[in-house]
Amino acid sequence: MLVVGTTTAERPRRSRRARRTAASAPGGPPTVTIGRATLIAADPLSSDAEAWLRDADLEAEAAAALVTLNRVVDLHRLAAVDPAVPPLTREACLLVRVGAGAGDQVADGHWNHAVRLGPAPAVSGRRDRASVLRPQERLGAVLAGRDVALACELLTLRARSDVDAGRWREAAFQLRVALEAVLAELLPWSGQGDIDERLGELRTLRGAVGDAANAALQGGLDAQQVADVGRVLERIEAALRARTHAELG
Repeated sequence: MLVVGTTTAERPRRSRRARRTAASAPGGPPTVTIGRATLIAADPLSSDAEAWLRDADLEAEAAAALVTLNRVVDLHRLAAVDPAVPPLTREACLLVRVGAGAGDQVADGHWNHAVRLGPAPAVSGRRDRASVLRPQERLGAVLAGRDVALACELLTLRARSDVDAGRWREAAFQLRVALEAVLAELLPWSGQGDIDERLGELRTLRGAVGDAANAALQGGLDAQQVADVGRVLERIEAALRARTHAELG
């Protein structure tokens, strides 16, 4: 069960002067509206709450809940016909708790027992991708006209977003287009580094991507096709990192 509600909180102040000004303003300090989403499992706990919280992988519980919430966000985006509705991220959450309590309690944001999780753990794959791509140097090069932003890079990011969210059908569709765009757009870098070898590898993966996309058209991917989508996406990302490295030196 998903329960969505709102609450209010005082807007953060950045200085004592700002706090004094807000306190003396008519109506008191300004407030902001904060959304609150609570996912409640339908099945009761098989052990007492304290033991479950002690033994459970709470980060995994939070990650699974975020995937479910983003499925609802996806449906809202479609229903509202609004592509600007952003996905939810752990970094954007002001507070994440995992706990247990009676249904009415939890629906109102209260718990018998709960654990407040700390900052989102670093995602090693994402951190490694960013460090290799040297984002600040790359941004400067693009803004100065020394490098270009490729369409295949945005398509690949969209495929990565789908994979990370478990949207495998959408990822298969997106990956087919991303792969063809990569093969076309990286041609000007032929002869630099190992770009030719990477392009040759990607060409051999067209069949796997096509099979996954065709299966998506029929309704869903099997386990092997899901694995193929993830594997090919990683190879495309590696090729794009190699191109960036060749361009920046």
